[in-house]
Amino acid sequence: MIEALLPPAAVPVEAFSDLPGESPYPGEEDLVARAVEARQREFVTARRCAREALARLGYAPAPIRSGPRREPVWPAGVVGSITHCAGYRAAAVGRVTELAGLGIDAEPHAPLPDGVGALVTVAGEPDLLGRLADADPGVHWDRLLFSAKESVYKAWYPLTGRWLGFEDAELSVDPATGAFAARLLVDGTRADGGPPLTELRGRYLVAAGLVVTAVSVAR
Repeated sequence: MIEALLPPAAVPVEAFSDLPGESPYPGEEDLVARAVEARQREFVTARRCAREALARLGYAPAPIRSGPRREPVWPAGVVGSITHCAGYRAAAVGRVTELAGLGIDAEPHAPLPDGVGALVTVAGEPDLLGRLADADPGVHWDRLLFSAKESVYKAWYPLTGRWLGFEDAELSVDPATGAFAARLLVDGTRADGGPPLTELRGRYLVAAGLVVTAVSVAR
């Protein structure tokens, strides 16, 4: 599913179920030691997807630890992203020589909980969601906006080392092409010395009861 949203340089692996009784990979046990069982299962499967993707790049299996904001810490020379929700787990990785950043997210295709929409939209986005809903009422556009901003953040943070709130990006969506763009409303100076980020672009897919989004930043 998610491979349709990513450039050829990205290596994705996804899973729609967990392996019964699968234990955390050695060196990752403490990351979910206090988590409920459902959280442990999705973590274990998503990390397995990530190791499979890394193996396709030639990396030997190893623990994938978490950074200060719970982001996965990848081997040197790799960029990547992980996502999981009910019924879906995925990871995508790429070489830093080909991709500067990756962000992926999956959500259940359902309306956002009451009150959440107001917390994740900026001026102009409620009108955008209304227009999109009028054109295609079969899509939960508020959930798609949420997912897209999650993917934007996951691509943003490793490049800048800074937090990006939902209020710090303004989304536009093109249903004809399944694409979106996030105009960044804060300073986009990058830690790697690359050109400042002013906009991040991605693609989305609504299928199998899921909303899946992905953002990639070219090298």
